[in-house]
Amino acid sequence: MKIVVIGGVAAGTKAAARLKRNDRAAEVKIFTKGEDISYAGCGLPYFIGGMIPSRKQLIVNTPEKYEGLTGAEVVTGCEIKSVDTQKKTVTGIKDGREFTEHYDKLIIASGAVPFVPDMPGKDLSGVFCVRTPDDATGLSDYIRDKSCRSAVIAGAGFIGLEVAENLSSLGLDVTVVDAAPQIMPNAFDPEMADYAARRLESAGIHLLTGNKITSVLGKERAEGLATEKGDIQADVTVLAIGIRPSTAFLEGSGIKTFKGTVLTNEKMETNVPDVYAAGDCAMVSNMITGESMWSAMGSTANIAARVAANAISGKPASYRGALGTGVVRLLPDLNAGRTGMTESQARASGYDPETVVCVTDDKAHYYPGSSFFITKLIADKKTHRLLGIQVFGSGAVDKMVDIAVTGIAAKMAIEDFDTLDYAYAPPFSTAIHPFVQACYVLENKLIGELETITPAEYAAGKASDYRVIDVLPAPGIPGAEWIDLSEVNGPVPGIDKDEKLLLVCARGKRGYFLQNRLKFYGYTNTRVLEGGKTFNVVKVKAK
Repeated sequence: MKIVVIGGVAAGTKAAARLKRNDRAAEVKIFTKGEDISYAGCGLPYFIGGMIPSRKQLIVNTPEKYEGLTGAEVVTGCEIKSVDTQKKTVTGIKDGREFTEHYDKLIIASGAVPFVPDMPGKDLSGVFCVRTPDDATGLSDYIRDKSCRSAVIAGAGFIGLEVAENLSSLGLDVTVVDAAPQIMPNAFDPEMADYAARRLESAGIHLLTGNKITSVLGKERAEGLATEKGDIQADVTVLAIGIRPSTAFLEGSGIKTFKGTVLTNEKMETNVPDVYAAGDCAMVSNMITGESMWSAMGSTANIAARVAANAISGKPASYRGALGTGVVRLLPDLNAGRTGMTESQARASGYDPETVVCVTDDKAHYYPGSSFFITKLIADKKTHRLLGIQVFGSGAVDKMVDIAVTGIAAKMAIEDFDTLDYAYAPPFSTAIHPFVQACYVLENKLIGELETITPAEYAAGKASDYRVIDVLPAPGIPGAEWIDLSEVNGPVPGIDKDEKLLLVCARGKRGYFLQNRLKFYGYTNTRVLEGGKTFNVVKVKAK
């Protein structure tokens, strides 16, 4: 059996290697446009920032090394121009000459290319994308050779923000601009994105959201970006607006696509017999809704490629779906992770979501280097089924996300996590795992024991007519009335039992303790501000 693979980065090389392990006799041939194969695209921002010192470290395998390890043949520097699914051939160009190759099975793993708007100045020197090792090398060399002191980045998604952090670490003055109203759109809910934005801005990275770019400034070389709200001057320009599937060569093949992305089933089969697709060029399904989704992640590419290879080899193969899982380092002391649905996505999918934002220790508070997680959990109000998580922290946010991935895949309710035997030792976690602590808080809210105002509600002004009660160990909120929690053993003098009270502490825990006591003593209108001062910008109106 002869299997042709179009594309030689994550999905293509993974599929080919698996095919050869499944059947050493199979003839597997990879055609790829670049000279590099199997490179670490997700590591490019860290090469730019100098954390990965050598370009060679980004190259997982050379074609020669890969062929020796796997037995698959690699043809570099060739571009596939068309696919004939009736004749079962692919046609391409290499060294200026056209060639045609027959296949028994075909895997499309052609990946994606950066989206660059058709605008004036896009081809100027000093304009870079970040997709390949050559892109990263070119950007690094330009910054050094031109002694760049400032950079503007179009795109506030994961890649754009990773590049921003790394350029900032080099001492450049960095501005990030995005047309969306928030950073990390569709990945984090607005109030979570706002927290991250405040942290980034406090670290000196300038953010301009809700601002569309119109052109690249400059005549001979890039001098920044023009936007709808004004010009942004900079020595170097990075376009990290997004990517588009590289599938134009499939036109006329009969292979179904949606917005250029190849449609597949759970075996990564396309609508055409013997043709499969995986990676950034292909659709997968959403594990929660079952609907098609685009998950342009290296992790998804590798998983889907293995499924395709197993399906071709006649092994059991089924990809249950993606969840949009992602983790990103935004600052040296701020990581972010997420999976599943955001609150808005859950509502749009027909769920009635209940959420909570809570702050918990990330390990034993007394252990050196301990910090905290800020976690937002999303669950279905009726069934309590976990739907999503968003988390920030200076440490291992990925462990919080990975627990949620498993729980969502198993359709677990929030209460199902309560007694799970997670690992504990002071250097690693708390005695009650921080994920379980977050579940406890949401459970209390779901059953009405905890009544809150969410950060989103607070930002929208829902607490404007509430009296702010400071529940910190010592007075710390200007303009608020401080109550010593330890002294509350009955009704509080001067506060009516039906008065609207917003209980604010550092994280929310002391506010909950006070609410519990006040309810016992007959207070009916208390609300705890989720996340407390740690997450929210708390302001008290002057009387």
